Amino acid sequence: MADIKILTEAELRSQIQLDLAAIECVEQAFHALATKAVIMPPIMRLDIIENNGEIDVKTAYVPGIDSLAIKISTGFFDNPNIGLPSLDAIMVLFSTRTGMIEALLLENGYLTNMRTAAAGAVAAKYLARADSRKAAILGSGAQAALQLEALTLVRDIESATIWARNNEKAQKLASVMCDRLEIPVHACDGVAQATRDADIIVTATPATKPLLKAEHIKPGQHITAMGSDAEHKNEIDPLITSEKARYFCDRLGQVQALGELHHAIAQNMASPTKGYPEIGQVISQQVPGRNNTDEITLCDLTGTGIQDTAIATLAFQLCQRQQSGTNFEK
Repeated sequence: MADIKILTEAELRSQIQLDLAAIECVEQAFHALATKAVIMPPIMRLDIIENNGEIDVKTAYVPGIDSLAIKISTGFFDNPNIGLPSLDAIMVLFSTRTGMIEALLLENGYLTNMRTAAAGAVAAKYLARADSRKAAILGSGAQAALQLEALTLVRDIESATIWARNNEKAQKLASVMCDRLEIPVHACDGVAQATRDADIIVTATPATKPLLKAEHIKPGQHITAMGSDAEHKNEIDPLITSEKARYFCDRLGQVQALGELHHAIAQNMASPTKGYPEIGQVISQQVPGRNNTDEITLCDLTGTGIQDTAIATLAFQLCQRQQSGTNFEK
């Protein structure tokens, strides 16, 4: 029996950070999704309604990649009230040549957070105006912080605003990000105030009713919706999704079932048969991205198994090279 590597969160943190290499990893995954015969089954999800939680299973096979990850992740959104993180996860890495287990990645949600933040950066890289300088983040959790940090890697963000239902948490996060990024970051009392002057708006919440309304947006803005990864979650006014913005997504079949597009379809505001473009098609130049500086763009990101296979494979390779003493630069 082959040796199974057990990689701890500390080991994974030593190799994978939120940087251009992580963004490129996820960007290449989206490109593969649009250009290769990727096998990516629907997400399997178990809702634990009484505890405001969910358990998800995601995976994907990518031709040309020697490993395949199956990720089991949890989201229990009341956990911060008892001093626990809302996200946890483990990945099992298999060889696509032999089917043998290569590694257990005890990531505790770390790699998931990295690949999710990187996906937001990819969306902004291809859809936000090149001169975008101001960001608005709706949310105050770990992913909200990472989304803002990721934006600074692909756009010259000079200032940011943060809104959350809990203003105390928003103020705390604003202070932390101001110190970390060395730019002005301010907490706002309302969504309208937070988004008024923003070039890029990112929503990163578990909201079940729209937070960003049609009256909040203006020409030239880009919106990345991160939170709607289940049928009951909804951060964006369906009017924005269906009419106000040019719509993009990570995987069309997936967002039709559980993304922001799902809600527009449910309200008969969008067609379930229309061929909305995926971000991978923009990356691979199959469809154009932003057409002009006045266009409003929206990217609906629900999280895909191919992101997990890509980041897990990269992390495993880097850890293997480090342990073997190979001099390797990401």
